[in-house]
Amino acid sequence: MVNSSTKPICEMYAEAEHEQVVLWTDPSCNYRGIIAIHNTALGPAVGGTRFWNYASDAEASLDALRLSRGMSYKCAMAGLPFGGGKAVIIGDNKTKDREQIFRAHGRFVESLKGRYITAEDIGTRPSDMEYVALETKYVAGLPGHSGDPSPVTARGVFRSLQACAKHRWGSDDVTGRTVAIQGVGSTGYNLARELHQAGANLIVSDVDQEKVTRLVEEFGATALAPSEIFAADADIFSPCAMGGIINDNSIAQLKAEVIVGSANNQLLEPRHGEVLNVMGILYAPDYVANAGGIINGGRELLGWSTDDTLAKVQDLYQTMLDLLNQAKAEGIPPFRKADQMAEARLAAAKK
Repeated sequence: MVNSSTKPICEMYAEAEHEQVVLWTDPSCNYRGIIAIHNTALGPAVGGTRFWNYASDAEASLDALRLSRGMSYKCAMAGLPFGGGKAVIIGDNKTKDREQIFRAHGRFVESLKGRYITAEDIGTRPSDMEYVALETKYVAGLPGHSGDPSPVTARGVFRSLQACAKHRWGSDDVTGRTVAIQGVGSTGYNLARELHQAGANLIVSDVDQEKVTRLVEEFGATALAPSEIFAADADIFSPCAMGGIINDNSIAQLKAEVIVGSANNQLLEPRHGEVLNVMGILYAPDYVANAGGIINGGRELLGWSTDDTLAKVQDLYQTMLDLLNQAKAEGIPPFRKADQMAEARLAAAKK
């Protein structure tokens, strides 16, 4: 899921150069959480809460650090007045005792006095955010407001995928193209629906077989085991599950010419992005492609209308296409160019 680290946790935090990392526990409900605030030059840090049964505190810490940094870059590239943050809750996200866990999390968020605004992420849902909202006003993604961001995230990924197709093959028409989707939860499902409606062929995998069966029945998708999806005979590989899945093992199996998906931190290490570039595989920077979710939050946090929000998500097509063209002109991988652009915007804001 994340790049493992053998460094002491304190050393890991020091090297990350985040503005703030806070740990919180509440033994009364077995709550253990981390909030990492990467950068607030553009505004208060925003980022969802991930609830996951991490193998170790070091793995949870590394995930929080990487995800919060990605949120800073995501907001910068999307032109949003927000910084980057992320929360992780360590534990079993299938627990039934959600109210006490998320009220404890709400008190944690409240303690930061607005420096961090949370929402849902993997392992959490809008109803969990209602419990958080009982303890703090610094929460978004509530039912009746911006709500579940996954359909909007999927729309942004679809538009980014079209931009990649235009850049690679000269046309953004995906009719007849084969797309292999790894992970068909909420966002993966909605992306599959968009692609099916656009005439693409689907190959899908997920650790939850019921989710795979749903796509086979509804969209005529071809099912593969999770271990087989990397080697799928597809034009486009779309990672829509956890991060760190573009690594030495998976790269050796890839047949796709393009990688674009909704997962955060898809590259296990930056060098894997360089390897893809040498191989001629077009990798779309994840925090550009999946920005639809945080843009959707603009309805709640900035008072945008639904039409304005969807228009900005549609614009991710041009944002991605411009990025890919600039990277090609400069002879560097797109993920490097995206980092340069995001860092320049953060530096300008800080000044």
